[in-house]
Amino acid sequence: MSSSAPGAREGGLENEEDHALDIRVYYEDTDLGGVVYYANYLKFMERGRTEWLRGLGVDQMRLKAEAGLVFVVRRCLIDYLKPARMDDLVTVRTRLTRSRGASIDLAQRLFLCGRPGEGEPESALLIEAEVRVACIDAQGRPARLPRLLADKLATL
Repeated sequence: MSSSAPGAREGGLENEEDHALDIRVYYEDTDLGGVVYYANYLKFMERGRTEWLRGLGVDQMRLKAEAGLVFVVRRCLIDYLKPARMDDLVTVRTRLTRSRGASIDLAQRLFLCGRPGEGEPESALLIEAEVRVACIDAQGRPARLPRLLADKLATL
């Protein structure tokens, strides 16, 4: 998968279910060992979820301003399989697995897009994650997904 910019691209739906986002690994993303610090994968996945929602037409800032609703991670289970390193180009893939009244379950996977000269296969799976995000109101209580989003999710 190619990227039009050296950093990241907004990504897009590759088919009816998958969203892909390319991200370049920078020095700031790595630890002393030169690999991506484990917590930074959470940031990469957050970007993938944000762009997935944007691709569905959800403007999170507008949703917060107009309806007082935000999404928070309620649960996250991650398997770290292989490390990403400085200057790698990785792809975050996001797929809806289930939606309910006030929550969305997603499968997220991070793939290496290739590591020139090191023989690492393109599309090597680096991490797998199951993520549940909850929709909450301004008081922090669960809130039903906005109707437009719920309708869109029902078609996926």
